[in-house]
Amino acid sequence: MSVKSQRKRIALRALGAVAVGALAWITATTGIPGGASQQTNPTALVAGEAPGYAVEDFSYPLADKILAEKNIVLKRGDGHITLADCVSGAGLLEVMARNKADKICFKVVGDSGWLTLEIPAVYAVKGNDYTTEVDMTVGTEEKSFDITKNSWTPVGEAADTEGRDHLLVEIRSSK
Repeated sequence: MSVKSQRKRIALRALGAVAVGALAWITATTGIPGGASQQTNPTALVAGEAPGYAVEDFSYPLADKILAEKNIVLKRGDGHITLADCVSGAGLLEVMARNKADKICFKVVGDSGWLTLEIPAVYAVKGNDYTTEVDMTVGTEEKSFDITKNSWTPVGEAADTEGRDHLLVEIRSSK
């Protein structure tokens, strides 16, 4: 064995010893499980308790509170169509339902949006500057209505020859 290769082996052993020593020092001072200071260091690292990944399920925020207060079922959406106070200004989608004393208003933002919901006995929708379509059900039958921009459009029972109650189930808008 040459002198040069012996020096390489000695250097590698020394480097390995330094690495092991550094690892032991880190373990002892940070409280990594199995380290000497595990019982004395309350800030031990716990990788298993890290927060999980955020996954968007598009559920409507505070839907339970809105149901309890306003008796409106808001299910899912992309966040571009939201329930609004009707006195908050112009440019809102307005919904009239026979079982509600006041209109129900929605604010639309962005280039497009969608919202699934349940509002029974809807008979008219006032559009805004967006192209809007609503989907409704009556029994097992599904119907879609194009909403006239900035004007009231008869939908549901007002557009049904039999005058049946319709349930508003989805709103879709785009610029």
